[in-house]
Amino acid sequence: MGGSYELVRTDDAAGHVLDLEAGRCAAVYPKGGGGGGGIAPPPVPSPPSSPASARQRLVSLDVFRGITVLLMILVDDAGAFLPAINHSPWDGVTLADFVMPFFLFIVGVALALAYKRVPNKLEATRKAILRALKLFCVGLVLQGGFFHGVRSLTFGIDMEKIRLMGILQRIAIAYIVTALCEIWLKGDDDVDSGFDLLKRNRYQLFIGLIVMITYMGFLYGTYVPDWEYRISVPGSTEKSFFVKCSVRGDTGPGCNAVGMIDRKILGIQHLYCRPQCSINSPQNGPLRPDAPSWCQAPFDPEGLLSSVMAIVTCLIGLQYGHKHKERIMKWLIPSFSMLILAFSLDFFGMHMNKPLYTVSYALATAGAAGLLFAGIYALVDMYGHRRPTAVMEWMGTHALMIYVLIACNILPIFIHGFYWREPKNNLSY
Repeated sequence: MGGSYELVRTDDAAGHVLDLEAGRCAAVYPKGGGGGGGIAPPPVPSPPSSPASARQRLVSLDVFRGITVLLMILVDDAGAFLPAINHSPWDGVTLADFVMPFFLFIVGVALALAYKRVPNKLEATRKAILRALKLFCVGLVLQGGFFHGVRSLTFGIDMEKIRLMGILQRIAIAYIVTALCEIWLKGDDDVDSGFDLLKRNRYQLFIGLIVMITYMGFLYGTYVPDWEYRISVPGSTEKSFFVKCSVRGDTGPGCNAVGMIDRKILGIQHLYCRPQCSINSPQNGPLRPDAPSWCQAPFDPEGLLSSVMAIVTCLIGLQYGHKHKERIMKWLIPSFSMLILAFSLDFFGMHMNKPLYTVSYALATAGAAGLLFAGIYALVDMYGHRRPTAVMEWMGTHALMIYVLIACNILPIFIHGFYWREPKNNLSY
C-alpha cells in the first residue's frame, strides 16, 4: 500500500496529491479513549505528476503529518507508563491532547491546496460529500465496536449499542464543512497584504465565528436537568445511577451540555463507554472509593457539540493553507495571538478541555499547530533540509497504512489469529 491517497482533490488540482489521514482507534480497544486521528477512504490511483506539480507539493505537510502520527503512537502506547503525556482526565492539556487538533489543522491546510481552483463547484461539492460519507462509514466500522480487541478472536457489534460518533466521524464533519466553505465562500480578491487576505476569506472567517458563538451558546446557555442511567453489573442484571444537575453552563464531567446533547440525540447506548474517574484515569482501572454517580456513565469525547468546535480548528488550518506572500510572518503572528488569547481565557475561567473541545483549547492547539507547521515549512520547504526529516516524511505519506495496521491494531489482531494449538501460543504474546 505505497504512495499517497487522494482525499481532497479536484480535477484541476491533479498536481496536489494530499492526504486526509490520521489517528487512533480510541473507541475500539480499552487502552484507547478519546485519542486523536482520522483515516482516509480507499485509495484512488494518481496521475503522473509533472515537474511543476512536484514543485507545488508542500513536503512540510507530509513531515508535519508524520510527526503527528509518531506522536499519536507514542502517547497511546507509552501513556499508560508516562501519565504526564497521556490525555488529561478533564481540564488541562497534555501532549496527547494535541494529536487530534493537529490532524484537523492538517486537513484544513490540505483542503486549501486541493481546492485552489474549482471550475465546477457542483461537481466538487458532490465529490466532497461522497468522501465525507465514506470517511464517516469507515469510522463506524473501525470505531463503532465491531473489533473487540487485540486479545479477542471475536468480532461483531449489536446495532443497538454501536458507537455512532468517533474520531473519524469528527474528521468527516469538519472536512465537509471546511470543504464547502472553500468551494463556495472563497473570494477572488488579489492578496497583497494581510488585510487583503482577511478580506478575501471574510466569509469563511464569519462562518468560523458563527460556529464558535453557536457552540458557546449551547455550552453555557443550555439547561441540564437531573438524569438517570443504567449499566450492567457483574452478578446482577442492571444497576441504576441518579445524577443531580439542574444547572446551566456547568463544564464539569457530569452536568455539561455536551454530554446531555449526546444522550438526548444519539442515545446513551450509542456513546463511548469508559469510566471517567477511575484510579488510573484516563486509562481504564478500578473506580475511586469516592467515585461520583456520573462516573460510569457513557460519555463520548468526540460527541456532536464538541465536533462543532472541531470545525473551527479545520477552518483555521484552511487559512494557513491559502497561498500568499510572506507566509511565515502571516503564520507566526496569528499563532502567537491565538496562544495568548487561549491562555488568557484559561486564566479567567474558560479552561482548556479536550472532551468538551472548549474555545481556549481550540485556540491553544491551533496556535501550537501553526507554530510547528511554520517551523517545519522553514526547515524543509524553504531551506531544503529534507534528509533529517525523511522518516517523518515517509510516515506522513504512508499515514493510512500506519493507521490501519498499527494505530487500529489490525496487524496485532491478524497475528493473534494464527496460533499453535491454543490462542495464547501466538507471536503477539
